[in-house]
Amino acid sequence: QVQLVESGGGLVQPGGSLRLSCAASRISFSIYAMAWYRQAPGKLRELVARVTLGGGTNYADFVKGRFTISRDNAKNTVYLQMNSLKPEDTAVYYCNVQTMNMITYWGQGTQVTVSS
Repeated sequence: QVQLVESGGGLVQPGGSLRLSCAASRISFSIYAMAWYRQAPGKLRELVARVTLGGGTNYADFVKGRFTISRDNAKNTVYLQMNSLKPEDTAVYYCNVQTMNMITYWGQGTQVTVSS
């Protein structure tokens, strides 16, 4: 059974930082891409950042310059360093993994709340 274990969410003041982690295990096929999505109340789930096996990255415009995605291929782990957080970054953040044979898995989500 595939497991995506997320950690690092929580409550932070505006301007603060958080680091999310997602470790994938029990995946039968090689991982191609790992990503973070988020979903705020009443809104659709949206891509935050994505990194491929080769290290290529893409970011949503609303996080460029503030968030950095990285991955440790040996550990099947993806990270999201979030700096200069804003109240509008408040959402549930979901880890997403895409395998080489195009199967997609989702984590259970971790809450990030930015508030004073």
